[in-house]
Amino acid sequence: MIIAVDFDGTIVEHNYPNIGEEIPFAISTLRMLADQRHRLILWTVRRGELLDEAVEWCRERGVEFYAVNKNFPEEILDDTGCFGKINADVFIDDCSLGGIPDWGTIYKMITEGLQWSDIYKNNPATSERVKKKKRWFW
Repeated sequence: MIIAVDFDGTIVEHNYPNIGEEIPFAISTLRMLADQRHRLILWTVRRGELLDEAVEWCRERGVEFYAVNKNFPEEILDDTGCFGKINADVFIDDCSLGGIPDWGTIYKMITEGLQWSDIYKNNPATSERVKKKKRWFW
């Protein structure tokens, strides 16, 4: 599986342009996913020296990305230096609809093929409400 991962607010707390504190279990989860042969792509707004710092920060903690802001390492950027759209199976980003779950939930969703609705329905705090609610669309 190809997994595109944001940096600020996803792997580390927001402190741009500085690097924030690691979000609990982000690095260990990414290492486990890489060990399971998932292709990790760092997909971030960071560029230049700030990007290099983020890549090195992850590398020092044992996370090597298959590609950075590209679909594959050999991809050539256009003349303006713009990046194209990333082709990934999963995007892990704090700006996604519904926010970002904790990294344990992310790992479970990826390895077990779960969706948000599966997590929501199996959460004891919400499962009663979901069972009682009549829905038209799901």
